[in-house]
Amino acid sequence: MPSPPLAGLRVLDLTRLLPGPLASMHLADLGADVIKIEDTGAGDYARSAGAVHGDISYFQLVNRNKRSLTLDLKQAAGVDAFMRLAAQADVILEGFRPGVVDKLGIGYQAVSSINPRIVYCAITGYGQDGPYRDRAGHDLNYLGYCGLLDQIGTSGGAPAIPNFQIGDLFGGSLSALVGVLAAVLGARASGEGRYVDVAMTDAVFAHTLFPLLAVLGLGQALPRGEDVLTGGMPSYGVYATSDGRYFAVSAMEAKFWQMLCAAIERPDLKSFAFATGAEGQRIRRELEAAFAQRTFAEWTALFDRVDCCVTPVLRFEESLENEQLLARGMIVEVDGVRQFAPPFKISDLPFEARLPPPAAGEHSEEILRQSGFSVDEIGHLRAQKVI
Repeated sequence: MPSPPLAGLRVLDLTRLLPGPLASMHLADLGADVIKIEDTGAGDYARSAGAVHGDISYFQLVNRNKRSLTLDLKQAAGVDAFMRLAAQADVILEGFRPGVVDKLGIGYQAVSSINPRIVYCAITGYGQDGPYRDRAGHDLNYLGYCGLLDQIGTSGGAPAIPNFQIGDLFGGSLSALVGVLAAVLGARASGEGRYVDVAMTDAVFAHTLFPLLAVLGLGQALPRGEDVLTGGMPSYGVYATSDGRYFAVSAMEAKFWQMLCAAIERPDLKSFAFATGAEGQRIRRELEAAFAQRTFAEWTALFDRVDCCVTPVLRFEESLENEQLLARGMIVEVDGVRQFAPPFKISDLPFEARLPPPAAGEHSEEILRQSGFSVDEIGHLRAQKVI
């Protein structure tokens, strides 16, 4: 079997909590040697702060296939040890406030001076420059600044809070991966690394395409609940069944809308797929009344036979048993904990949980030995409580 595509890529991961650790787990799943560098105190905050519902913390869901090294970067010996590791690394990920790594003496300029091929990625809320660079923030703040939060929800209601960290995961994790992998390709071709500045606000903002279309065409974004994707068209929306469940209707092409109208025995609605305004609201009410006539199970049985972009809105525990997601192998077990498999399927690369989420500092001595530290040096670092 061929080697994983990122075999031989060494990543030093200084990030904590969610965006950076998920990005580095994707790299680890693809074969990279990810070294999770944690402080010698509590380590990654997610170890203790992430248990929201019971004993399982989200730390366990985003840190498989990594090794852990605890390192006190506030001591000169800790900085020296990091720099020795950085000289051999391909990628560094960090998620501190702008300027913190420079103050520690481990920033991009310091590392690139000894390792010109390093790809150094900083994941922050607002980026390395601009008037907000030093502001604190979390996912909801980023969505608020980029205009997306104002677009989510129903007409006349408050903005809806998504139970999915769009900025953290889409912006901080996946956008960082695109930048890092592009820079790694460039470094392998030229021998010159790059600095990758990822702002979660930027990443979400750069993908809010439909609000931008409205501004370009109308001069302003439509209020939430009135845009074509948030309630403006009856062919795209969520409809309640007689027993309080929901169906997602996404019959935006004329042929799918016509199939839907035939399936619910309302052929009179076939010409109104793209209705908007008052007419669109009238057709939406007609659909609401139609869906309210049958149960969730009855509609599920019907639309399993009629393929027109109408699907049940599953509860999350139901999605864990969904036949499609199970067939795709999307649920795996690592160290006794169910979690998600990688969201990409690459030929000759079956999912492998090589390592469970590490204990803090579990691999410290192993990593240092492999990086050329002598037994005496490691013992001295331990005696100084640097590791």
